[in-house]
Amino acid sequence: MELARKHHVHPEALVQKHQELKQELTHLSDADERLASLSQSVQEARDIYLVAAKQLSASRQRYAEELSSRITFEMQQLNMPEGKFNITFHQSEQPTPTAMGFDLPEFLVSTNPGQPLQSLGKVASGGELSRISLAIQVITAQKIATPTLIFDEVDVGISGNTAAIVGRMLRKLGESTQVLVVTHLPQVAGNGHQQYLVAKENDGIETKTSMTLLDEENRISELARLLGGDQITVNALANARELLIT
Repeated sequence: MELARKHHVHPEALVQKHQELKQELTHLSDADERLASLSQSVQEARDIYLVAAKQLSASRQRYAEELSSRITFEMQQLNMPEGKFNITFHQSEQPTPTAMGFDLPEFLVSTNPGQPLQSLGKVASGGELSRISLAIQVITAQKIATPTLIFDEVDVGISGNTAAIVGRMLRKLGESTQVLVVTHLPQVAGNGHQQYLVAKENDGIETKTSMTLLDEENRISELARLLGGDQITVNALANARELLIT
């Protein structure tokens, strides 16, 4: 009776309680052995991971050089003649295993002569970021499917032949994915598969923004306006027809 009271059970349940305590003792006795086994399994898994991660890192390093060179070339075509692009990787001394490996990539860029390579987000302006993004998207378009790309300020600081190159790049990119571009350059707009006119109207109380899909003749008129301002001349219309790619 005293033993039953000690274990808070009825006397007839003492046999079952004894079996439970015996199993618990066995389980505790095996804990060190099971812990050693688990530790070994963890180490084996980590070793396998490190081998795979190092292989992935080596592959990244190899292709990063090629990609950096190609992006640099495209940047130099986009009114950044001294532009340079470099992809570098950092690794912590004790990397935490992840599904993406242990590399920490960083994009470095130089857009002016004599300027050292620095982090892309720190030195590139909005327009430069758009053009660098355009260069990357054109290069990777055949490998990665992106439903829609939106470019704003992609034409900042460019004109003439550079603008025409940007327009052709965007049109090429539009063959594999949907591309939306906000632009004021006729060389860019003329390369679009479609063109919308965005206008603001103010009735003195509120301002409304509208978008109108332009047909071919209206596109020519709008391109001529972009070329010559509000005074649309015969020469501007002729130039607009040359710019329009249908």
